[in-house]
Amino acid sequence: MNHPNLLVELFVEELPPKALQKLGDAFATVLLEQLQAQGLTSAQSQLTAYASPRRLAAHITDVLPAAPDKAVSHKLMPVAVGLDASGQPTPALLKKLTALGVDASAVAQLKRVHDGKAEVLFFETTAKGAVLADGLQKALHEAIAKLPIPKVMRYQLQDGWSSVHFVRPAHGLVALHGAQVVSGVQALGLTAGNATHGHRFEATVDPVVIHSADSYAEQLREQGAVIASFAERRADIARQLQEAAARVGGGVRPIEDDALLDEVTALVERPNVLVCQFEKEFLDVPQECLILTMKANQKYFPLLNAEGKLTHQFLVVSNISPQDASAVIQGNERVVRPRLADAKFFFDQDRKKTLVSRVPLLDKVVYHNQLGTQGERVQRVRAIAQAIGHQLFDALTDHHGIQGTQDAEVVQDYLMTCIDNAALLAKTDLVTDMVGEFPELQGTMGAYYAVNDGLSDDVAFAIEDHYKPRFAGDDLPRHNVGLVVALADKLETLVGMFGIGNLPTGDRDPFALRRHALGVIRMLIEKEMPLQLDALLACAVPAFGDKIEDASAQLADFIYDRLAGTLREQGYSAQEVDAVIALRPQRLARVPKLIEAVRAFATLEEAPALAAANKRVTNILKKAGDVDPHVNESLLREPAEIDLHAALQRFVPEANAQFDAGDYTASLQTLAVLRAPVDAFFDDVMVNAEEMDLRLNRQGLLRLLHIAMNRVADLSRLAV
Repeated sequence: MNHPNLLVELFVEELPPKALQKLGDAFATVLLEQLQAQGLTSAQSQLTAYASPRRLAAHITDVLPAAPDKAVSHKLMPVAVGLDASGQPTPALLKKLTALGVDASAVAQLKRVHDGKAEVLFFETTAKGAVLADGLQKALHEAIAKLPIPKVMRYQLQDGWSSVHFVRPAHGLVALHGAQVVSGVQALGLTAGNATHGHRFEATVDPVVIHSADSYAEQLREQGAVIASFAERRADIARQLQEAAARVGGGVRPIEDDALLDEVTALVERPNVLVCQFEKEFLDVPQECLILTMKANQKYFPLLNAEGKLTHQFLVVSNISPQDASAVIQGNERVVRPRLADAKFFFDQDRKKTLVSRVPLLDKVVYHNQLGTQGERVQRVRAIAQAIGHQLFDALTDHHGIQGTQDAEVVQDYLMTCIDNAALLAKTDLVTDMVGEFPELQGTMGAYYAVNDGLSDDVAFAIEDHYKPRFAGDDLPRHNVGLVVALADKLETLVGMFGIGNLPTGDRDPFALRRHALGVIRMLIEKEMPLQLDALLACAVPAFGDKIEDASAQLADFIYDRLAGTLREQGYSAQEVDAVIALRPQRLARVPKLIEAVRAFATLEEAPALAAANKRVTNILKKAGDVDPHVNESLLREPAEIDLHAALQRFVPEANAQFDAGDYTASLQTLAVLRAPVDAFFDDVMVNAEEMDLRLNRQGLLRLLHIAMNRVADLSRLAV
């Protein structure tokens, strides 16, 4: 038998739009959980959350009018403590029974149960199930108390004396079980009823009297002109945006921005999308500026053409639907015009000064009280970028050569000049009017101003890209100049903060050091940069002089921890990750191939035995101390050690050649044939022989085996 459904609504003043969806979900979820905990719901109960700018609500199906009675067993005390020698209750037992609301007459009803240690007294009773009014009161109190409220406000109730704390003043409370009001339920100075309010201007009835819990959403839509469901309202806005863009024609599309869509959904109760436009002359301003001001300040959806370029039209999500929308359209066009004019003014003013002329201004901008100004930081980034540039070109020259029609030295000189210029100018847009107004445009505006100053695309792109990646999944810098400056910028932050002991703790990471470390990892791996991690850290430390301590070892651990976490998120097992990270590979660009090779090796039939043997070898060598990886063939006595040495002589050169060629999977598969001679060695040979020369020779053989087996990864980490 299904029971009536429950509807609870809290009607409030306009809620914070960026928090609305989270507030709505939390309110409904906690309400359901609390009712479940009291036994007032069934296994079939379903939850629907509602959240609009002026309401939080929850609809829960199959809610019981009263929870069933529940048998409760109270563990009292050991029999030896509760009863005296004559079987009479002790004062301790009587006190316990009194606390439970019963007297000495209940002693005869007590049960004796052996709990494994002693015989214990239990008092069994039946607890009456909570009635809905009481249970809902408790659940509502918890749901309000546990709301993730960004900032609480205090306001007076209508009596003029009492005050409450909540995210916004509340003006109505609805609690319906089926068609019946759940009487006596109160919250925030309000008593539950069945009346709420719809749209401020377009409701056909006010107040809206809800007939039953199940008619809530439909009545609000039809009588109150409100789409109560956040998800439905969001989908309706998305549909209207696409339809409006289609009406404009020309292949235009609204900009995709889920955060903006969520925020607008939280600002309107019944959306109506309108097409507006601005003067085309504003399109001379970089589109990032116009898009940002329209999105951030006005919550508009700019329209882009098929090439992704901004058009002079945009979409507004209005909260009213007049028959003649011209006044609404003109009002929005009038409001956006000063915003765009400000952006144009900032852009025109900023271009009157070159980026180079702004460099001295950075000396007046404090970066960190222990690390100096932005001007000092720029000089450190320049020094680090120069060092990285030399490392990169040395590696490219050694391993790949520099391809091009010009002489390698000319190419290197040009790129090193670009790297230095980009590092010098990368932060100068911080002191421009545009970035002062819109900090989100740092880097982007620097690139525009670099082009305006006649600088090369390599420098302009590097200025824009040196902040990348800004977030998970963000694009990486496009070219080597940008990569070098981006690495230098992130390493300067990491080395500096670690050097002064300013490390992330728990959830606190004010300087985004975790994100910077992941950015370094992504650039080194995804761009396959032939750079050594320790060398990168070492080249950054001298740039700080005596401002910091050298914390390179601690920073390296931090980076490897982030790398390990990233690999686990990609689906690699903890053992596979540990096997690779244990060797602390210096060229992070090799890590994807290394871990794939380990995964492939782990599937081989020989893998478990070799991993276990490797662990055994590691332990033997650890106890032996410093062992020379050398074998005197004349001291090989046992057939098993002769066979193992022969196998190493035969297969290790092939495996090493495959390793050096970057085929790590083939290298490990080649070494898999060592399983049989390794097993035979441990079965038939006593490593710690009494004769010292035999012992050292056998330890040397194991050292050779250990070196050969662990070039790709520490295979002992795969042992179960």
